[in-house]
Amino acid sequence: MSPLNSAPDAVTSLTTVGMISLGCAKNLVDAEIMLGSVLERGMQITPHAAEADVLVVNTCAFIDSAKEESIEAILEAHQQRGLGKRPNQKLIVSGCMSQRFAKELREQLPEVDAFIGLDQVRELGAIIERVVSAQSEPGESFVTARPTYIPDWDTPRFRLTPAHSVYLKIAEGCNHPCSFCVIPQMRGRHRSRPPASVLAEIRRLAAEGVKEINLISQDTTYYGMDLWAAKAGPRQPVDSSRGPTLAALLRAIEEIEGDFWVRLLYTHPAHWSDELIETIAQGGKVARYIDVPLQHIDEAMLGRMRRETTRAHIEDLIVRLRAGVPGIALRTTFIVGFPGETEAEFESLLEFIERVRFERLGIFKYSQEEGSRAAKMPGQISAAQKNARHRRAMTLQQKIAREIAAAKVGGEFKLLVDQPFIARTEADAPDVDARVLLAEAAPVGEFVRRKITGARGYDLLA
Repeated sequence: MSPLNSAPDAVTSLTTVGMISLGCAKNLVDAEIMLGSVLERGMQITPHAAEADVLVVNTCAFIDSAKEESIEAILEAHQQRGLGKRPNQKLIVSGCMSQRFAKELREQLPEVDAFIGLDQVRELGAIIERVVSAQSEPGESFVTARPTYIPDWDTPRFRLTPAHSVYLKIAEGCNHPCSFCVIPQMRGRHRSRPPASVLAEIRRLAAEGVKEINLISQDTTYYGMDLWAAKAGPRQPVDSSRGPTLAALLRAIEEIEGDFWVRLLYTHPAHWSDELIETIAQGGKVARYIDVPLQHIDEAMLGRMRRETTRAHIEDLIVRLRAGVPGIALRTTFIVGFPGETEAEFESLLEFIERVRFERLGIFKYSQEEGSRAAKMPGQISAAQKNARHRRAMTLQQKIAREIAAAKVGGEFKLLVDQPFIARTEADAPDVDARVLLAEAAPVGEFVRRKITGARGYDLLA
């Protein structure tokens, strides 16, 4: 029997585990799986770091600020264990930063007792047993190169989201060559879960009364195509008769009993099809909300970013989405200050934002990521210029968002209640979008209908 699959012993079954999880929703799902493996081994979970025998810091390494936050969390955890009740507390580092920089971190952070990568999320409980019982070397790295792991419908999870809303990872990894991004280097090639696995998990969640299921991956619209695209050949049109696709998955989800929303997050513009748009329009469970990160609109910028799409394709996609799914809310993100971005290219982006009027929009300042193609490009933009462009773009979007919010006053909407006096519309994803502030308390985790009486900044009043 492998050491990572052996039965728990009496000592480690009394172990209490805490976790600090940073980064995106995809990282949060990894955290839930890690904690699920901890419970599976008979250990206990605590929300209080000072009470943990083992503290796990689940790191993010998407951009420089995320890496800095991760390092600060690790050092803070080490400092606190020296000051707190548990001087013998073990410290384990997981997540994207651990996956990408395990060797360097092992040398630079001797305070850490073990490093695990993305392939080990299912095995955290077994690794903790080894660390606690001194069967592993101090600072040992369990990280394997190029992860291949993906969860299944019955993978144990300890959910960290509210009971009524959940993130469901339908695929892992990414095949895109975006020049600003190193995610493929950290999370490996795109790999989809079988449809049967996804549907089994959704059936279970719906039976538990979950009202919102957020489908996530690095590229949600590529779902299933890795299972058949190689046989079809390059640049073939998306056709669900060849094998699994997101459209086919959504049609199957429509057949599942229960009153719940399914929300699509992280869709790449290159893989949208008329079939997918039709499926959303005809269905009753898929939220009229699409998250489609565009990153830029200028043709030259899209080329330097290696986005595998064009301005004409993006413009056409937006027209097709809004015509095909009336009332749809579009969410996107853009990057400003990318290497070589001229004032004219930035102005082109501003014109696009003002004309298209996205219901939800975020702006990132370009981060020079070590190991990315863009990091070595000439024409790196100064921090001051990035900040100035970020302010201008966000000021424009704030004006648009206020006008969109004001236009909803007087309308009646179906809302999902997150807290007694806080809810969200179909057009608002958890954590990143606007809220509806309720004048009267409503049942948490349920759908209600309310009339919008006013707007306050991005938020609505009901």
